[in-house]
Amino acid sequence: MARIGIGDKVAITATVRRRVLEDRVSVSIPSYNFPHSIRDTSKVKRGQKIELTGEVTRVDDEKVTVIGPDLGVTVGIEAVNLVQKYRPPTRRKPLVDEVD
Repeated sequence: MARIGIGDKVAITATVRRRVLEDRVSVSIPSYNFPHSIRDTSKVKRGQKIELTGEVTRVDDEKVTVIGPDLGVTVGIEAVNLVQKYRPPTRRKPLVDEVD
């Protein structure tokens, strides 16, 4: 398993519970003990797996906080899959001026 860090893009596989409104569905997220509602305009059915992506904002010993467009949850580290590792931007110019 890859090491998860702050800024990494991760995916959580959730299961659709039921349709709440015309454009919202209730999903069950592993290791998150509360129902969660997301916006969804596609025709998903009950029991179907759906992948939610977001960025990691906090990492504890066994918990990870993920924030995304439809997401804002703290789940167990085993519930997330790494999609893309965070790479800080590179500098094109040095911080200090060169001395002649």
